[in-house]
Amino acid sequence: MATEIKAFIFDLDGVITDTAEYHYKSWQKLADEEDLFFNREINEKLRGVSRMDSLDIILDGKELPEKIKKEWTDRKNAYYQKYLEEITKENILDDMESKLKRLKNDGFKIAVGSSSRNARKVLKQLQIYDMFDAISDGNSVESAKPAPDLFLHTAKNLGLEPEECVVLEDAESGVEAALAANMKAVGVGPESRVGKAHLVYGNVDSIDFDEILKKL
Repeated sequence: MATEIKAFIFDLDGVITDTAEYHYKSWQKLADEEDLFFNREINEKLRGVSRMDSLDIILDGKELPEKIKKEWTDRKNAYYQKYLEEITKENILDDMESKLKRLKNDGFKIAVGSSSRNARKVLKQLQIYDMFDAISDGNSVESAKPAPDLFLHTAKNLGLEPEECVVLEDAESGVEAALAANMKAVGVGPESRVGKAHLVYGNVDSIDFDEILKKL
């Protein structure tokens, strides 16, 4: 007998809103200042990846003292924080707010499981912070995606078993984290990136929760 789905856990960036361009601009600014090679192709590899792991990807094997890496990631985050001031309710993706409300009205718990340490700030600026039953972010656990820790932490805060949760993710690392947590994974984006998920939708607008409940 299939386990009843009781909750949906949403990645933030790329599923509820899209701050990828702000991340790109922030990393590009740092890269220009420190003479690092960086482009949009590299930026795509940073989806769902923690700040320090993102820097390691950009450095591509180049060794740096931890103190300098910390200063660089803090500086990148300062640039990003500045860009975040521009976010408003208008930045919620494709009717996602009404989809969240519908899930709540249908009795499902909803949560955010994001690698971003800025997730709470973004949700408040989007004016949907209070909609969620639980929020886990980059400050919640030590091991970032693709480790399952973030989603397991979220399920625990919801008072549910992992098998009772469905994760919606736009990043390969996030899909892998959901699967490692023994949760159902719904990918949002191209098959090449999220094809390991149980179900894949090309974009947020095409997400069909009736289909998800029927197939998972």
